[in-house]
Amino acid sequence: MKNTVSLASSTVPLAKNYPLFRFIGGNVVSFMGDQIYLIALPLMVLSVTGSPVNMGIIAALERLPILLQPLIGIMSDRFSRKNLLLIGDGGRLLITGWIGILSLYGNLDVWQLYIAAFGIGLLSQVYNTSQFAAVPSLVNKQDLQLVNAINTGALQTATLSAPAIGGLVISLYHPGIALLINSFSFLIAFSAIASIQLPSHHSLESGRTTILQDLKEGFHFVLTTKAILFTNLAMLFSTFGTTLLLTLLVFHLKDTLQLTSVQIGWLLSGGGAGAISGALFSGFLTKYFPYRTLLFSAAFAGGLSIIVLSQMQSFPLLFAANMAGTYMVSILNPCLATIRQTLTPARLLGRVQATSRFMAWILLPVAALSAGLLAELTSTGTTILIGGTVSTIASFFYLHPTLAGKAAQTRSEKHQAQ
Repeated sequence: MKNTVSLASSTVPLAKNYPLFRFIGGNVVSFMGDQIYLIALPLMVLSVTGSPVNMGIIAALERLPILLQPLIGIMSDRFSRKNLLLIGDGGRLLITGWIGILSLYGNLDVWQLYIAAFGIGLLSQVYNTSQFAAVPSLVNKQDLQLVNAINTGALQTATLSAPAIGGLVISLYHPGIALLINSFSFLIAFSAIASIQLPSHHSLESGRTTILQDLKEGFHFVLTTKAILFTNLAMLFSTFGTTLLLTLLVFHLKDTLQLTSVQIGWLLSGGGAGAISGALFSGFLTKYFPYRTLLFSAAFAGGLSIIVLSQMQSFPLLFAANMAGTYMVSILNPCLATIRQTLTPARLLGRVQATSRFMAWILLPVAALSAGLLAELTSTGTTILIGGTVSTIASFFYLHPTLAGKAAQTRSEKHQAQ
């Protein structure tokens, strides 16, 4: 493609790349707040409505903005990614603070939770797409896999401590306090992003193409790049299964298994420990195994861990199953990010990531709503079992031949030369 400006990678040695460290640090802090939110929100729904169906509706609303991902990708490629990151953090700061205050004063209604869930979901999609597209501009190309592993591992440190802290805060004080802590975490993340200068990524042709042409280009690239296409198909079904788990996990632990808020926090923190190990170990594994073997093994084992978790009742076994599942997922995520980033020209990063998210996550609102309905008709344990079965079967998409070797580098150089 002619007349484009490449998104320059950093030439600073990784050990001295302080803007990158601030960028990751801001992500970690806001992600810590998110982990507290994941405990506080279901407990608020349980308190206000006592209904798993309402939890399913709220989870569906939070995931509904996934349908806007293609347009969000165009925004990320046309506009300043830094500004979009600031909007994502600033907006979530205001919404979580609003809900936290309403909850503290006893004025929280379910319709307000509906609005907040949709708003947080939309802003999270804007933030996550822009964050993904910004990472390659902050690092040397040869460091990208390592940085993705470090970034995932750093984010997962939040799941090591934050859920336990959130469970303790909720147990001792109030869910509203937990959401105010979440709101403050977005303020810290906002400040970190504001201190970073991101390189310009705009095409010289920006403004000469229509939104429809931009959408078509993003979808065409994804559909014709088989390594990205088949990982998206795997994610389409596996995320449907994991959403059945994630929508009901806190409900299942609290209402069905009668665990305390503190126990739930510790269990989720144990998942964080597994996630850190998986993310950091993935960089080592990619040196010795092709992506096909690594992705299939991790996805298959991760699906089995959900099945096991659905059948367990003792805290130690639940703890172990959750830790194993997050370990496997965190091996997957850095590999998937690196595949997309290395195969995609810089000017298309936002659209390819957004299109991939759209394809992989389009069923999430349906899955979230289905989780509530299935739990009402059967049980939370049965619904989670179904989710684990779907996720396990989805792992077979990773056996596609295009993932057999490390073709990402070759394909990346080909596209860069075009």
